[in-house]
Amino acid sequence: MQVQPWFKNWFNSPYYHQLYFNRDEQEAAKFIDALISHLKPAAGAYMLDVACGKGRHAVHLSEKGFDVTGIDLSEDSIQEALLQQSDKLHFYLHDMRLPFWINYFDYALNFFTSFGYFATQREHDNAIRTIAQSLKKEGCFVLDYLNVHYAEDHLVHQFDKEIDGVNYFITKWFDETHFYKKISVEDEALPEPLIYQEKVAKFSLGDFTEMFAYQGLQIQEVFGDYHFGKYDIKKSPRLIMIARKI
Repeated sequence: MQVQPWFKNWFNSPYYHQLYFNRDEQEAAKFIDALISHLKPAAGAYMLDVACGKGRHAVHLSEKGFDVTGIDLSEDSIQEALLQQSDKLHFYLHDMRLPFWINYFDYALNFFTSFGYFATQREHDNAIRTIAQSLKKEGCFVLDYLNVHYAEDHLVHQFDKEIDGVNYFITKWFDETHFYKKISVEDEALPEPLIYQEKVAKFSLGDFTEMFAYQGLQIQEVFGDYHFGKYDIKKSPRLIMIARKI
């Protein structure tokens, strides 16, 4: 079997998008709507969508009148996102670990655990630095991450999915520092199955508080789900943090 390198090749794979992003668009839109209702951004605010994928959230935000820029390291995703580009919707192929525009955005957004993939703490710190530097003073950063304790308690170790004739066999586990997911893809179009392995850091609220503070970001609010329910360390499925650049 052919074992692929981790996130860059996986994020470029059509199987990644088929497995994760044939999701309910209405559900994603409801979360964005609720977030905007909570944040109350000024009309025409400048927003950065970090790890934007094919741009579905960026498009929804731009339709609300904001000036939105999306960055992602997946060339295939950005090529597709660029088909939707307009005067107030921009996309760039860019690695979040590297500096982007400085002191430019009012808001930076990172949704659906699109963080925690890198091999070293320094790389994660570099990504937070990029985001912090991109914000104006008093700018706002929203990071939506898995809740480690909930994910441990509710982990389904093995399951499979069939999507449009493609079979996905998924195995999950964790150790003290990371969650892992092995995905075996079986498709009649393939000469042999493909195997991908995801690895996501087990960052807690305390970890993020420290990483943010080091880059001049201060957490203001924490929520535990996409309905903005109170964060509970054991019961909340998500860890949604709203921070300000001080």
